[in-house]
Amino acid sequence: MTPDQLLTFACVADTGNISRAAGLLHLSQPAVSGQLRALQDWFGEPLYRRQGHGIALTAAGERLAEQARLLRQIYLRAQAERDAWRGLDAGVLRLGASTTPASYLLPGLVARFHQRFPAVGLHLSDGNTRQIVERLPELDLAFIEGDVPAGLSEGTAVHAWREDEVVAVVRADHALARQAAATLPDLAAWPLVMREPGSGVRQLVERAFAAADLNPEAALELAGVEGVKQAVRAGLGVGFVSAMSMRHEDGSLAVVRVSPRALTRRLSILVPHADTAARAARRFLDSCLAFDEKDGGG
Repeated sequence: MTPDQLLTFACVADTGNISRAAGLLHLSQPAVSGQLRALQDWFGEPLYRRQGHGIALTAAGERLAEQARLLRQIYLRAQAERDAWRGLDAGVLRLGASTTPASYLLPGLVARFHQRFPAVGLHLSDGNTRQIVERLPELDLAFIEGDVPAGLSEGTAVHAWREDEVVAVVRADHALARQAAATLPDLAAWPLVMREPGSGVRQLVERAFAAADLNPEAALELAGVEGVKQAVRAGLGVGFVSAMSMRHEDGSLAVVRVSPRALTRRLSILVPHADTAARAARRFLDSCLAFDEKDGGG
């Protein structure tokens, strides 16, 4: 048994998937599988079993995963102590963000931070809200849309950040384009272009329809905001996107606000291992919380 095997096992236990853990650890899948086999041989009991496309821990695996996570916390504390002594003359800041903050808020903030601390490496990965939460153990800061999921790992801090409005979008020659707002029944009468499952926008829209006793079916599902907008331009239906994504449109699409109650959701910042956050992460968090878009932040 080695510390690396335990750290790898902690990641596999968190993700429930060997190939996903391999990607997060920047290892090959055979390398991760080999470490798990060696750890299992050392322990003398099965630690996990295959389940669908992932793995499920055995009772012995659950107990060992607790110890593996403790080791990871110790490792992160040692890393944080080192970074605190170094200051911001080196280091890496790993950011993960769902589509809206990744596309429309973080680029400006990242650019400003890089100007102040050019020696800090910044890595930004995007995805939908569910995907970002799954990557949380490997991130320094995560930016998500909508409700904060239950069951976050112990030590994760949650900061309310901004409010965002979700609007309907239609082609400029669509019948709804002549009105500034529409009710949910009005929108449900048209084919709907929806984001993929796991998207914060989709969750908000589906809850709004359900609260209005409506159950419209998605005529088309697409990953990403731009995919939705392109489908709407092609005349495939009514889409739903963040109002921020419509700021620089060319006039081919029209915004239709939802009436009588606008669809709004909160953007939040998650800080895993908050008690051991690196100084770079704390500085970037502070700049985000102080961010005022009117001051040119993005």
